[in-house]
Amino acid sequence: MPDIDLDPSLAKDRAGLVLFDPLHGYLHPADPDKEANLRKWRVRENMQRLVEGARANGVTVFYAFGDHAPDGADVASRLTDTDMDLNPWAGRERRFMPTHRRGDAGAAIAAEVAPTETDVMVPKHRWSAFFRTHLELQFRCRGLKTVILAGGSTDVGIVSTAFAARDLDFGLVIVRDCCFSHRGPNNDFLMDRIFPRMTRVMTADQAVALMAP
Repeated sequence: MPDIDLDPSLAKDRAGLVLFDPLHGYLHPADPDKEANLRKWRVRENMQRLVEGARANGVTVFYAFGDHAPDGADVASRLTDTDMDLNPWAGRERRFMPTHRRGDAGAAIAAEVAPTETDVMVPKHRWSAFFRTHLELQFRCRGLKTVILAGGSTDVGIVSTAFAARDLDFGLVIVRDCCFSHRGPNNDFLMDRIFPRMTRVMTADQAVALMAP
């Protein structure tokens, strides 16, 4: 069995912050209902405070961002009952086409959390930020033991990355007020019923406080 590290610190020599798909199109959606949700939840402000706190404490920020081919060539068909919104396919092509693909304005990192030259860019092509990316290598090389995870959607990329981090025996913190899902109660269900069994769930302010040396 690996030696699991139980130290709760999120200091720079122990933890790294992973922002999952902090894309302009997701943080500034054209859909007015989604925009209203983000305003109500203050996701952008919370995420900005989290990133600023990480940088102030020297914690490395990793950007796990969708890098999908413009023509959808890297997207596989899926034999599923429904699409992402639980609508039956009804003869449609069964592919979950990414909303934002390479070259789209929406695929750029949102200005509120724009990366700097010290941040690490991790292009990805599937829901998990660990699947066939260099994210694990970047953490292991730096000796980092804990993943601080934020972004959206909670019921897609966050949950997939969380399960992967757990199976890789990383410590894990999920920043609740920096995550979101527009699909009904999915976000709260995961935060209340699933994540506490495998992670620590906390706010941006709580996470930043634990980043202090």
